[in-house]
Amino acid sequence: MNTISIVTPQNIELEYDLGSLGDRIIGRLIDGLVIAGYIIAIVLVIGFGNIDRFFSNNGWLVVVFILPITFYDLISEILLDGQSVGKKVMGIKVVSLNGAQPSLGQYLLRWVFRIVDFSLSGSLVAVIMVAVTEKKQRLGDMLAGTALVKIKPRTHFHETIYSQAPAGEYIVTYPEVTNLKDRDVQLIKEVLNSVNRSGNLNLAYQAQEKIEDVLRIKSRHYDAKEFLNAVLADYNFLTAQL
Repeated sequence: MNTISIVTPQNIELEYDLGSLGDRIIGRLIDGLVIAGYIIAIVLVIGFGNIDRFFSNNGWLVVVFILPITFYDLISEILLDGQSVGKKVMGIKVVSLNGAQPSLGQYLLRWVFRIVDFSLSGSLVAVIMVAVTEKKQRLGDMLAGTALVKIKPRTHFHETIYSQAPAGEYIVTYPEVTNLKDRDVQLIKEVLNSVNRSGNLNLAYQAQEKIEDVLRIKSRHYDAKEFLNAVLADYNFLTAQL
């Protein structure tokens, strides 16, 4: 199984490609380089020949310097929306299987079980679990209810909720779209990207039904994809006027 379907809190099903074992390993190696760079920077600042004397006179600083290494993965995933530097480079991120944003508790549980997945077993448990489980989860993922999925780079402008305003005289079809929030419009964009990748038009129809219900409107388009694209165009045009 190389894909996973997640139902969002808006009852829209999205399909993601799962992060592979190779993605995880390379991402982990990159994170190791980041940590190594941090250690080298500390050594250069203190001076290699002064390390023993420095820490013997300032023992409490050992704890201070070790904290970023110990909590690197936890802090990175919380601050970078489920990614570390390595995960970002590899285009993968942590998602919750319930469709919501992963909670602090889920991130914490994943981090705690790194002790079993990596430290105590020399990464053997993590490698075996990812290789044999259906959703490519390590033990920490299974207990936390999370998975690693592939994402497209967020720096691609065409994948954001914003797009170039329609040229010329534009006629708005659904003025009610101004009642949508940015996260709703981003979700519509993700649905369209998913439909384009998988060809599963049911995702578009699910999104259409949800939007019609929320905005209390009826589609004037025969095709669900055309409807979603019209909603995006109307939203971008109207918000550009504000």
